[in-house]
Amino acid sequence: MFFLQADSSGISRLMLIGTFGMLTLAVGIIVFVIFHQRKVIRFQYQMKKLEAEKQQILLNASIRFQEEERQRIAADLHDDAGPLLATARLYLNENLVNQEKAQQLQSIISAKQIIDDAIALIRNISHSLMPPTLKNFGLESATTDLFQKISGSGMIKATARFHDYRERLRVEQELLVFRVIQELVNNVLKHSHSGFIHLTQHAAPNSMFFRIHHDGKGITQEDFEKLNQSAMGLGLKNIASRMNVLNGKISFEIDPSQTYYKITVEIPKLPLI
Repeated sequence: MFFLQADSSGISRLMLIGTFGMLTLAVGIIVFVIFHQRKVIRFQYQMKKLEAEKQQILLNASIRFQEEERQRIAADLHDDAGPLLATARLYLNENLVNQEKAQQLQSIISAKQIIDDAIALIRNISHSLMPPTLKNFGLESATTDLFQKISGSGMIKATARFHDYRERLRVEQELLVFRVIQELVNNVLKHSHSGFIHLTQHAAPNSMFFRIHHDGKGITQEDFEKLNQSAMGLGLKNIASRMNVLNGKISFEIDPSQTYYKITVEIPKLPLI
């Protein structure tokens, strides 16, 4: 009888210890889950905060770029076009009718030349906003023309090939893509010391891809993200802001052979309207 009571007491003690252990484990799991969820929530909050800061940086860069463009155009018009037109007005003043025929003719010829110069200047400003080749013939012609001019300089071998550009992007998309390509190419020419730069275009059912290869110094996606978070790299921020408007993607990578860099731009196709 004594042994039975001892066994029963031991079993009860073991059950009590087991129950306490299970409760402790359950509480530990609950506490772990709660802390983990809080950690996940804090992480998600930090990611949202970083994303909001990134979007704000891109927005500020876009606004700053647009403001710089407006100031540049205003300066060109004020400093160059303004004086030209003011000078033309001097030749075409009210005393013109009182001048001799020969002097009148010379004044008119001089004024016409100055006005022609002003028209050419304004045309150049207009072309910087919308290149005529892009406006009249589209992205393929404008990009090919850009690369031919670069290659013609003899400083670098530049080629561009569009494989299937039968379905064009919208006009506003083409302009933004062209500006992105211009900025990327300009960065390569300024910083990479490349021997060649090559652009290819491919189309997918819902997207279009533009890839730039070069054999100089380049950046990776990690470098691109860091520069976008810093105060430097305004050109890259302009690229990022334009890609944001296009709702596209851009990636920077180095070939596994470490011999060239590749930049891929992906643009979603939008129906033409």
